[in-house]
Amino acid sequence: MSVWENVIGQKQAVHTLRQATRPGGAMAHAWLLTGPPGSGRSVAAAAFAATLVCETREGCGHCNACRTALAGTHPDVSLVRTDKLSLSKDEVRSLIQVAQRSPGTADWRVIVMEDADRMTEGTFNVLLKSIEEPPPHTVWVLCAPSPQDLAQTIRSRCRVVSLVTPPVEAVADLLVRRDGVEPSAAERAARAAQGHIGLARRYALHPQAWQRREAIVRIPFSVHTAGDAVLRAAQLVDDASLEAGETCDELDAREREDFLRSAGVEGGAIPPALRGQLKTLEDDQKKRRTRTVRDVIDRNLIDLYSVYRDISVTLFGGDVQLVNTQLADEVRSAAERESARSVVAKMEAVQTARERIAGNVPVLLALEALLARNAVS
Repeated sequence: MSVWENVIGQKQAVHTLRQATRPGGAMAHAWLLTGPPGSGRSVAAAAFAATLVCETREGCGHCNACRTALAGTHPDVSLVRTDKLSLSKDEVRSLIQVAQRSPGTADWRVIVMEDADRMTEGTFNVLLKSIEEPPPHTVWVLCAPSPQDLAQTIRSRCRVVSLVTPPVEAVADLLVRRDGVEPSAAERAARAAQGHIGLARRYALHPQAWQRREAIVRIPFSVHTAGDAVLRAAQLVDDASLEAGETCDELDAREREDFLRSAGVEGGAIPPALRGQLKTLEDDQKKRRTRTVRDVIDRNLIDLYSVYRDISVTLFGGDVQLVNTQLADEVRSAAERESARSVVAKMEAVQTARERIAGNVPVLLALEALLARNAVS
């Protein structure tokens, strides 16, 4: 199976990337893959990296180079992702050091940064020179939601390839083909995820995740007063913290255990010389937990937005299928009560809440303001 098999709904982007890897192709030393969340940026970047080091130069998916590149163990491919709030200067400096080395077994050394948008302005400046004057056999592949998420000095030196939101049908087909999901469940999950491949898989394979989403999308029909808004906002934050804990607790414990084992500490007091390093690890884990909570809340807000979008579609009589087909009756009833101006204002309020949270406004306050503003009269 080709490494490109799981890059779904991105025909033009795949064509551009594959053509560049072939003899005489328009190869660049810095690439920027952009696209909305769930469009498969990291999957496309990994497939591109595997193709660059592939023994057949086609991304065959069968050779040792392809398999190890996709697994993250190929010596000439560095797949970098972060679950913290930002990438630090030290992390980028270490990547630059790797980028200076000649490839060991392949034609290219490939550095893939999945979360390039999480660099600060100072970090962009650290990366700039390596992007501007890379070694002759090094390729940088940066991933971000949009070109505007990177500094102009960086994006102007990259060849940009834009991904799109995959069609619901393509995502559902992937779930059926790759994960064995029953077709109707795959279609339901893909539609609810609005083309986000990772979320669709989560909804299809984890009933608890689907139940949580169901609770979120029913909020617009159950919050009637400011008191309801305050209580529901607190519950959303608590639920997001719980979900973040499910994701982070085991990982935190494993990282701590690995750190102590590698340092030769088998229990008891932590030697003073290691306390600073352990504190750094714990600080990074706190940042990851904070980021995870924000990611969960942002996903919740996208789900809320989808409900108002459905009401808008119904109100204006558009020939577009609902995202939340299971709420058809509630959506129709809301469309009969709401004005076009009111629905648009509620959609804008959701986007404002997302922007506030991204700007470090306390999550609880942003949610309280949103739900109080959008409470059903």
